[in-house]
Formats: sequence, structure tokens, C-alpha cells
Amino acid sequence: MTAKKAAETRRTSIGAQRNPDSQDAILRAAEEILVEGGLGSFSIEAVARRAHAGKPTIYRWWPTRAILLLDVYHRQKYVDIAPDTGTIETDIFQLLSGLLEFWSAGHGGAVFRSVIAEAQTDPAAGKAIAAYMADRYQQGGEIFRRAKARGEVADWVAPELAMEIITSFAWKRLLTDRLDITPEELRLVVRHLVEGFKGQ
Repeated sequence: MTAKKAAETRRTSIGAQRNPDSQDAILRAAEEILVEGGLGSFSIEAVARRAHAGKPTIYRWWPTRAILLLDVYHRQKYVDIAPDTGTIETDIFQLLSGLLEFWSAGHGGAVFRSVIAEAQTDPAAGKAIAAYMADRYQQGGEIFRRAKARGEVADWVAPELAMEIITSFAWKRLLTDRLDITPEELRLVVRHLVEGFKGQ
């Protein structure tokens, strides 16, 4: 391929506004690289080559590798963080079962493990994932705010902290490669968790 042809096929940005086609190509390329080779093979240079995108474009939209990793994860995530089934026990069961299934059924688990791994050595990644999780805890805390209104949990329960406790079970399963769990076992886990929020 000639230099001119390469330049013509290279996707470019349209200023500060993201080009949807370029964005999709970059995120798709990033996901493919992660799935094929793991975090060790993941770099902005590799993503740029596969997506036929310029590195400046990628860095303008995703200032750090961690932010790009999180966007790759967001691109495929669809789990309802605050399902409303009418009872706290079934809300939490639906949340956890959906999350564990999502992580095990496709590439979501592998991508999120890469995000967590990145956060162990990169302070910027740590801040990015902390901000992401704080937002998730706030959204998911709606489960406990509704439960309080129904009188299902004690008044002292802090919704965001309670959600962190709930999702910590899922995180541990992900990081120890134990995503498989029967519905019966998961219902027992949920019962253990929920009973702890009922005390006065």
C-alpha cells in the first residue's frame, strides 16, 4: 500500500467531536487485541494500527490507556445495575446473576480483568476505575433506597456502601475465575447478604 493510499484509508477525527465510525473502529480494534493477546499485547500503537487511526486521534479522545479500556468495557456492558423486581432479595439476585453471566458469556470478564490489572500499576487507571465504581455504587444504591422505603432493611444501611459489599462478591468471583454458580447457590449467597442488612 502506498503512503498516499494509507493516508486515504486512515480514519481521522473531526476536531473535538468524535467521528462515530472512527470511534467504533478504535473500540472494536481495542477489544479484539485484548481478547486475542491480553493486556500484555495492548497498546495505543497496536490499536491505532488495527483501527487505521492516528495515535493523536486516540489520545485526544482517550487521554490514557485506562480510559480506553473502560470505554471498551462500557461498549459491551448491558447489565441493569438497579433492577426493580419489588423485593430487595430478588433485586440483588437479578443483579448478581446478570453480572456473573455477562462476565462469563462473552469477553466482558476478560476486558474488566484487564481494566483492574491496569489499575494496579497505573495511578491514572486507579483513579478512573474508582470514579467508575463510585458512579456504579450510586446508581445501584437505588436498590437499597427502595428497600428502605419498603421497610425491608434497617435505617442505618448506607446504600452506596451496601452496593459495594454486594458487588464485592462478584468481583472476587471474577478475579479468582469462579464465575460458574448454580441459581440455588446464588440465592443462598443473596440470603446471607440480605439478612445482614435487616438488623436494627
